[in-house]
Amino acid sequence: MKRLILAGGGHAHLHVLRSLATTHWPDVEVVLISPHPRQIYSGMLPGWIAGHYRIDQCAAALKPLAEAGGVRILQDHVIGIDADQRIVRCAGVGKLAGDIEYDLISLDTGALVDASALATTDATLLPIRPLEAFVAGWERQLDRFTQAGSARLAVVGAGAAGVELALAVRTRLANLLGADRATVVLIEGRGVLAGHGDRVIRAVSRQLALHGVVRLAGHVAGAPGGLVFADGRMLAVDCVIGTTGAIPAPWLATSTLALANDGFIAVDATQRSTSHPQVFAAGDVASRVDRPHAKSGVYAVRAGPPLCNNLRQSLAGKPLQRHDPQQRSLYLLATGPKVAVVSWAGFTATGAWAWRWKDWIDRRFMRQYEIN
Repeated sequence: MKRLILAGGGHAHLHVLRSLATTHWPDVEVVLISPHPRQIYSGMLPGWIAGHYRIDQCAAALKPLAEAGGVRILQDHVIGIDADQRIVRCAGVGKLAGDIEYDLISLDTGALVDASALATTDATLLPIRPLEAFVAGWERQLDRFTQAGSARLAVVGAGAAGVELALAVRTRLANLLGADRATVVLIEGRGVLAGHGDRVIRAVSRQLALHGVVRLAGHVAGAPGGLVFADGRMLAVDCVIGTTGAIPAPWLATSTLALANDGFIAVDATQRSTSHPQVFAAGDVASRVDRPHAKSGVYAVRAGPPLCNNLRQSLAGKPLQRHDPQQRSLYLLATGPKVAVVSWAGFTATGAWAWRWKDWIDRRFMRQYEIN
């Protein structure tokens, strides 16, 4: 009997759990280590913030999936791994607390947000990751805004996540408090949607202007009363949402695993560690050394099926198959109301039909992980 540990309930591991629920893997004990009983789907989070979904519609319940596949669940935090000794370390919340040995491990524990520059703000700071902490913090902050009858909020970081969140927050607060009592500011360090095409940037810029999101350029740090720009300008806000760059969990630095230049686990074309063949990694915790790509859910979701196949092949001692990430990605950016901007290979359009398309894709994705 071999032990496979699935560390984290990320998007790629959801597919592995679904496969185990439908096809038994003989002579394998599978243990899922996850700090939460559900996995929130990041693609639907802006829709939840805007008020279009309940949070349970945006999350996959891990327990039914695991039970259907005979997977043991340990609700705990991974705090370290000694890849040389094949040991994963947990915080000590569950029955298997401490060091757990494995024959094979797959890591899908995600990333953190580098909000260190914002940490000194007096405003409520809500980094977008981890998602569970953000969801709980946003619900508390929404109650505060409701009691105060007004809101001043800044979103720091103008990538796809920052844009969607700024528009979702503006929609929710305008509906809740009135448009004139809700100020939402998007802080752009390198411009909005850096790295995207001009057409989608123009389309998103129109949506930001249409919905009254204030745009300010520059780099900011936390300060008494809110935020301060590099040139000394002050911005008074009650809440700061951080969507700045992804950083690895601190325990990766002492894991004995080979790490990529960005500090995440270096993996090859089969999603296996470049230094330890008993370790696989997918999603934001991993960085492909042969085919670098953005840390985005669109890649994590596609990584699930080939990861599942290679885990099974590895356990059986069979050859692994390479996974080639898509060169082009379909982007469907929610704009707050039930309208979205679609971008694909130079084509860009905006409309309610794009939202309905996104909604259909997202709901179909979540239905895969429902156990009836």
